Amino acid sequence: MLFEVNRKLYARSDRVKGVDFHPTEPWLLTGLYNGSVNIYNRDTGALIKSFEVADVPVRCVKFIARKNWFVAGSDDYQLRVFNYNTHEKVAAFEAHPDYIRCLAVHPTASIVLTGSDDMTIKAWDWDKGWRNIQIYEGHTHYIMALAFNPKDANTFASACLDRTVKMWSLTSSTANFTMDAHDKGVNYVDFYPGADKPYLVTCGDDKSVKVWDYLSKSCVQTMEGHTNNVSFAVFHPNLPIIVSGSEDGTVKLWNSGTYRIENTLSYALERAWCISLRKDANEVGVGFDEGVVVIKLGRDEPTFSMDPSGKLIYTRAHDVLSFSFQTMQGTATPTSDGARIPISSKEIGSTELFATSLLHSPNGRFVTVVGDGEYIIYTALAWRNKAFGNGSSFAWAPDNNTYAVLEGRTKLRIYKNFKERTTGNMKGAGAWAMDGLHGGTLLSARGTGFVVFWDWESGEIVRRVDVDAKNVLWSGTSTLVAIIADDASYILRFDRDAYTEKLESGADLGDEGVEEAFEVVSEINESVRTAKWVGDCFIYTTAANRLAYFVGNESYTISPFDTPLYLLGYIPAHNRIYLADKGMQIYGYSLSLAVVEYQTTVLRGDMDAANEILATLPKEQLNKVARFLEGRDMKELAIQITTDPEHKFDLALSLDDLDTATEIARSVPEHEAEVKWKSIGDRALAVWRFELAHEAFERASDLSALLLLLLSIGDREGLRKLADKAVEKGQNNLAFATLFQLGDADACVDLLVKTQRQPEAALFARTYAPSKVPEAVDSWKSELTSKGRSKIAASIAHPSANQDLFEEGWDDVMAQEEALRGQSVECRFFVNCPL
Repeated sequence: MLFEVNRKLYARSDRVKGVDFHPTEPWLLTGLYNGSVNIYNRDTGALIKSFEVADVPVRCVKFIARKNWFVAGSDDYQLRVFNYNTHEKVAAFEAHPDYIRCLAVHPTASIVLTGSDDMTIKAWDWDKGWRNIQIYEGHTHYIMALAFNPKDANTFASACLDRTVKMWSLTSSTANFTMDAHDKGVNYVDFYPGADKPYLVTCGDDKSVKVWDYLSKSCVQTMEGHTNNVSFAVFHPNLPIIVSGSEDGTVKLWNSGTYRIENTLSYALERAWCISLRKDANEVGVGFDEGVVVIKLGRDEPTFSMDPSGKLIYTRAHDVLSFSFQTMQGTATPTSDGARIPISSKEIGSTELFATSLLHSPNGRFVTVVGDGEYIIYTALAWRNKAFGNGSSFAWAPDNNTYAVLEGRTKLRIYKNFKERTTGNMKGAGAWAMDGLHGGTLLSARGTGFVVFWDWESGEIVRRVDVDAKNVLWSGTSTLVAIIADDASYILRFDRDAYTEKLESGADLGDEGVEEAFEVVSEINESVRTAKWVGDCFIYTTAANRLAYFVGNESYTISPFDTPLYLLGYIPAHNRIYLADKGMQIYGYSLSLAVVEYQTTVLRGDMDAANEILATLPKEQLNKVARFLEGRDMKELAIQITTDPEHKFDLALSLDDLDTATEIARSVPEHEAEVKWKSIGDRALAVWRFELAHEAFERASDLSALLLLLLSIGDREGLRKLADKAVEKGQNNLAFATLFQLGDADACVDLLVKTQRQPEAALFARTYAPSKVPEAVDSWKSELTSKGRSKIAASIAHPSANQDLFEEGWDDVMAQEEALRGQSVECRFFVNCPL
């Protein structure tokens, strides 16, 4: 069984006796022999939190994520519960009169099981104040491990050093049955996660791993290979393997179908003690004497293939399942984007290989399963074996009868009608170390730093491109190809005529092929996870969890999503893109193929064909089309198509179609239209439409802009009305500036007095309106007297007769005004410029 094993986290610490993955956060919990509990970020390896739990070893730890807790059992007989967010100790009590060896948290109920050296198992209910609700007795030695049954959470199994495994019901204190499992103590027990087999896996101090049928109580298989006590053995929830770890310092991966060793891992951290599996990804956490390791097995992407008619085939371990999207009619297809689609898959067979890829032939008649260094071609309907052989990668040709197989990294074989082709071998294939093959219009192979394209028929090199690629995808029209790299993707156009002309000229194509055969059309500067072509439309998902499509030179986002999704394909009859998550749960997003065809024809410049398609588009797609046209700077056409008033208004402004913009603004309630009228006024000024600008600024209540406009055109009557409106709205500074520009000094004085600015009124009157001085001074004096400043009021009673005292009084008044108002007092007057 071939899959990658990558180490994600490697952290040295004191002896690790317990580990657990958090179900939603990127955290790994570890319980240490020195009494501490650490939480690591499994992706970065950073130590996030540390808890001093006890002075003695902590032997078992588990997250209780739904309560934001973790629970720990230790050698001081205490069970402790902490809130990992607040570091608060939620509970601590003596659970057993001896060491607590193991824990199990019920998947749904508020129950924790503990197993101890006192030879008992106890159930604790946290909703009842951590009361002991049941004691399970029957073992005669230390309890080493506990596991709830995934098929029936009301039952659980226990492993004990008395060499037995017992099955229990939560409500009964005595075991349902007992199995004599090993010749020495049993250290671990785990249930098979699938629904098809009633299996347990156990391991013990006799250095063996065993698989049991717990219904018949018979041993299915004994696996030997470890050289010391085996600490744990578990079924992987996603891969067909059993993972075991031992005091010999190794972790072994066993094939759960053949029970053979697939891999042995050693990280030089001495004895292996504990394990945790992350169920939503192929990650395994293992605790050792000298630290903890997280390893990733294989890939997260599910193995699937969908043919052009909508028939989906995917694998679950060695089982092959199928579903047809064509059977979904009417209301069976959800209308909301991103909604999960319930499907009823049927099992159509199985495959001997652990599939790493599935590939439909172009016409959908055959499906190739690739894995474990081999390939098998099945008929898609009956799932019968048609052909098989050795191969690490496989590619179909467009004619459905030709395919290529890569053996190792340098041996490339071509088959036609299921027989190896003896002519037209791919030139230069043996000279390159290839990582994978990709089918389509041309056969392509990728390796480190290159992608090479061959002609299926002649075997000639069409072009070699220097790029590190992870996938190569051809469009349905056979003219475009996407080369997908880690951080970017490149769209190239294939010119077959240029290649054919060079070939027929008799020129030596060499190792580089024909340079003119490919032209770079565009580049997508983001990491593409999965992708499909629909005609000349490139649909893809990104590593940032976004669904988008690419047409011409532009990318358009369809929708973001929360978790990684993988593109299955597009069903034109549904106008929907279908995606799946890691567990093959299906989701749909709408995409009108007619819209894509319209965009494609516009980009080709064929506006006659585009107009024909436009007439067939549903109304709900018109706004999307209008925004596309706007992006292509075709605003005149966009404004005719859009039905969105806001978009139409923006387009009208950008086109200086102010009549349309005004019509839209007048149809909107006044309190909602002020921003629109302001925009119209600004554009009207730019195109010298002063009357419209005047109306727009009035409707927008933009008196400042209106002042500038009226000053520019010399409209005295308009300025008089503006001053009145400014006073009405309380915009006194603007009213003063307007009156001053009108040369109405008396009105300016009256406004200053009215707004409690008597000192400024007096000075302004003294300079610009002498006849208003007595009135202003009397008002100032009355204001000072009312505030208890009679001495100052007396000093300014006759300013013309006592100038020095007046000015001294002015300075005093200003100082007091500044203290009262908490800010500097400033009076500015404009130079009078007659209109």
